[in-house]
Amino acid sequence: MKIGKITSINYSQLKVKISSEIRGSSVNLHGNVYYFGNIGSYLKVTNAVEEIIICEVVSIFDSDIHQAKLSFDIESNRELLLKPIGTINKTKEFALGVGVFPSLYSDVSIVTFQDMKLILKTNSPESVPAGENQIHQSFSLGVSKNLINYPIEVSIDSFFNIHSAVLGNSGSGKSNTIAHIIQEIHKKENLSATGSRILIFDVNGEYKQAFSNDNNHNILITYFKPNIKNVTIGYSPFYLPHFLLSLDEWSAFLLATDATQRPFWDKVLQESYRFYRIGNSNPEEKTKFVNYLRYRICNLIFSTLRQADSDTARITTAASILGSITSIINSNADIKVASTELLSDIETLQSACTIAYGENKDKLEKATNTIFDKVDHTQAQEVINSKIKNGEFFDHQFLKIAAELILLEEDARGNRQIRGYTATMLTRLDYFLDNPDCEFMRESNGIDSVKKYITELWGNEQKKTQLVIIDTSELSPDILETLTSVTSRLLFDERKKLIGDERRKKPIHLILDEAHRYIKKHYDYLIKENIFEKIAREGRKYSFYLLVSSQRPSELSETVLSQCANFIIHRIQNEKDMHYIQAILPYFSDDFTNKIKQSVPGDALVFGNCVSMPLHLKIHQAKPSPNSENCKIPEQWFKKKEENQ
Repeated sequence: MKIGKITSINYSQLKVKISSEIRGSSVNLHGNVYYFGNIGSYLKVTNAVEEIIICEVVSIFDSDIHQAKLSFDIESNRELLLKPIGTINKTKEFALGVGVFPSLYSDVSIVTFQDMKLILKTNSPESVPAGENQIHQSFSLGVSKNLINYPIEVSIDSFFNIHSAVLGNSGSGKSNTIAHIIQEIHKKENLSATGSRILIFDVNGEYKQAFSNDNNHNILITYFKPNIKNVTIGYSPFYLPHFLLSLDEWSAFLLATDATQRPFWDKVLQESYRFYRIGNSNPEEKTKFVNYLRYRICNLIFSTLRQADSDTARITTAASILGSITSIINSNADIKVASTELLSDIETLQSACTIAYGENKDKLEKATNTIFDKVDHTQAQEVINSKIKNGEFFDHQFLKIAAELILLEEDARGNRQIRGYTATMLTRLDYFLDNPDCEFMRESNGIDSVKKYITELWGNEQKKTQLVIIDTSELSPDILETLTSVTSRLLFDERKKLIGDERRKKPIHLILDEAHRYIKKHYDYLIKENIFEKIAREGRKYSFYLLVSSQRPSELSETVLSQCANFIIHRIQNEKDMHYIQAILPYFSDDFTNKIKQSVPGDALVFGNCVSMPLHLKIHQAKPSPNSENCKIPEQWFKKKEENQ
């Protein structure tokens, strides 16, 4: 239906004069009401090569308003300014941009629902006919604010087959959007029990309320929470055993510096594993590791004897080292039992730590040589050459023991400053060993390998989980970063082992709530190479995807945000955040900025791979909604009389 004609043309705007026969700002066409007189509504015009140019209304005014006689009646010369958006070509395909502009005085018409189907590519059925093999192609996201009340369906493949971002101020509707999207997917019939896997890092503890196993009996949802003992609050205890951490992740958690502390901690991890093997292996293995410990003790004594200037200093230091090693061995019952003969050797060395008239007369050196002759050097070298692998189990109680042994070794070499250099890191180690917040990392709950950890997360073959929610709301920032990074890295490493077509099966989607807290813009986050940046760059190849949610996009990693291809942007009023979005997204315009600033809660601007052109939507309300509502202050401050009695 024609509503007017073009009276002015330039590259960015078209001016349209509304026909005087058109009354009001809406028309009824085939029983459907179309609004054209509001900012953001759509109109169309045909160019000389019979392509349809889709435009958006950006301004509405009356051309008579500046004349001497002000006229506001319905016959006034109403005009619109239009912004060209894209083109529907002769083959009924829509693309952003305009090649051939319309001619002056071309007719301007209403964009119909049928046009929108062509634009949004929803002219084909939403799914194949119902049946056992039904494959759904889209989900309902909301209703258009441009073509008022027009329902918007988004392609499942286009949205979930690439990284996406949901951005907006606190209270703008991000949690509702994410909850609604997942609920829409879970409502679909024939959702695969093994093909769908979504993991939410729930930083604010609000998503459990939005998801229930009762909504779809075919969907299995698991709720985890660290540092709880039972399932009484609806969550299962979550464990992330310490041995799953890589050297980088340990160094980050302990705030270890590269120069001194990181190499030191690498040695600690190796020794922790060796101490564990002394008390927890078969007799042959125990003998091998005790032999290694004997070798280490002898070398410590030799180093001590070479360092000091006088026998008194040498023997005093050696006696102190031997006493410390005896305490280390006696501190663990399993090691003590396995090291009975070694303890006897240490007593022999201690007996040789005597001084007469300031001299030892080489007694300690001779005793050490005698014990050193008992060492099987081949076995000792075998232990030295064997390095602990990522994800190989050892008990956390050996970390302190191993750290003390490495300190003794550095002392024996004359490195008197090592204790000062490692003081901060060892304080963090005490924090890990003693703080209740780290209990979920100290306890393994039967998890003894990466494979077992992933099975505990997703379930076994008989009982597969489609949605995992980990409530991290009570964790400190450093522990939160460790949990999210380690879990994501372990899952990604498993995906990278897949080859061929297996990479495209059983995709994983991570939903990163409050992502700015652990995917930071600058390199001041704890872990040197943030795993989420690596996933953002490489994840698509392994069907491993991110859905990033943040209220502070300016604090997000540029790498992660730039790799996102779909954006749902709610209200953002902070200028710094808005400028950051404009800088990171080259196709962002000032019109988008105005829409985002003026959005009400629940409204969002959607653009990217999942839609043919930017859309301004009212997102559907999640049912049930996440636990993110504001406190109603008057209701809390002012009680009814009967409530106060």
